[in-house]
Amino acid sequence: MIKARLITLVAGVFFLSTVLCPAAEKEWNNGKTLFENNCGKCHNLDRPKSKKKTKDEWKTTVLRMKKNGATITDDEAKLITNYLSETYKK
Repeated sequence: MIKARLITLVAGVFFLSTVLCPAAEKEWNNGKTLFENNCGKCHNLDRPKSKKKTKDEWKTTVLRMKKNGATITDDEAKLITNYLSETYKK
């Protein structure tokens, strides 16, 4: 009985990891692509890559860029912020 529950638990964890991890990786890749394709239009990408910021600081930066004319949606801004805050964090 315990062995069956353990097998079920392990199978459930495996299933969830295969379902959730690709989604997280896809979001990260989308954020990276959006960053490279949009932020690079106005300035060299080495500049933001040299910064280390918290998620709130990156959010402020991305929203400022949007206000200054970056043609990204709110959802795209979130993806870019998530990518930057995970890749270039303090």
